[in-house]
Amino acid sequence: MDLIRLGASELRVTPICLGTMTFGEQVAEAEAFAIMDRAVERGVTFFDTAEMYPVPPRAETCGSTETIIGRWLAQRPGMRQKIVLASKVAGPSRGMPWIRAGQGMTPADIEASCHASLKRLQTEAIDLYQIHWPERHVPAFGSLYYEPTRETSQTSIREQLEALAGLVEAGKVRAIGLSNETPWGVHEFVRLAEEHGLPRVASVQNPYCLVNRSWDNGMDESCHRLNVGLLAYSPLGFGLLSGKYDATGFHAADAPRGRMSLFDRMKSQRWGRESALAAARRYNALAREHGLTPTQLALAFCYRSWRVASTIIGVTSLVQLDEDLDAWSVQLPPDLLAACDAIRLEMRDPAQ
Repeated sequence: MDLIRLGASELRVTPICLGTMTFGEQVAEAEAFAIMDRAVERGVTFFDTAEMYPVPPRAETCGSTETIIGRWLAQRPGMRQKIVLASKVAGPSRGMPWIRAGQGMTPADIEASCHASLKRLQTEAIDLYQIHWPERHVPAFGSLYYEPTRETSQTSIREQLEALAGLVEAGKVRAIGLSNETPWGVHEFVRLAEEHGLPRVASVQNPYCLVNRSWDNGMDESCHRLNVGLLAYSPLGFGLLSGKYDATGFHAADAPRGRMSLFDRMKSQRWGRESALAAARRYNALAREHGLTPTQLALAFCYRSWRVASTIIGVTSLVQLDEDLDAWSVQLPPDLLAACDAIRLEMRDPAQ
């Protein structure tokens, strides 16, 4: 895989990124080490994590994923120089008071979170530091509509940028990014950065997969014109697009092991909608009709899209990692892409 430049930043990353939110919950430390070793062996040198990981979030495990990555780096001299390391500062609490109290995300919160992540990761700098979700109210994580009456913002975007600028100037962060953002948010971050000489966002980490192509409803044009890269998360739709839930669903007692079957809270979220599973089954059947596995279709859709700078894959085993990386060689013909578009026209984005 050739390295690609991430937005207008100086970062050059692999077009596949190893997501780590399973480390410390579904994946024990020894297996996480093996997964990271194999990823590097196969050419993936872009890793993404967050202060709140692993998922599902719990007070007892918060920060464990970064700690595991930090131990892995410490035991492999020289490895840090090979890895582009991304992490995230959590936005307002969203029911996780162990991350921070109150509703906001202040400049002091950003600085404290970065310092804590640096300590856990055992590194002097984070290559890409992202705001995990907006400080202001936005429709995200399954919420479809913007509601002005729910606004609770306490820290302006300019103040957030100035806090991130301080971390960049101190050499603790190399580039900055956003996550779970909207077109207005991206434009505002870029506008204020250019107007006030502050760091420009390099990327936006948003969901992008066959059952959630909400990115194509305006974010695609915005980020293309602004030169901001998409880091596509959940390309397999929390496992729905792997085909493993096709026969049983994820509520059945004999459902395959995975986040959707293991954790009840996931079943009530956007990926747990019956409409999302119904659409996934259609895409999975389409893959098989064309001689592909569902995983190959779903990942190749992201890997080869002009919209995507890097696709974030999350795995729980070496077998899954190898399957995901092997899908890099798959090319989707125009008629198959057209068939995917036809299903979307009918079923839209049920996991939005």
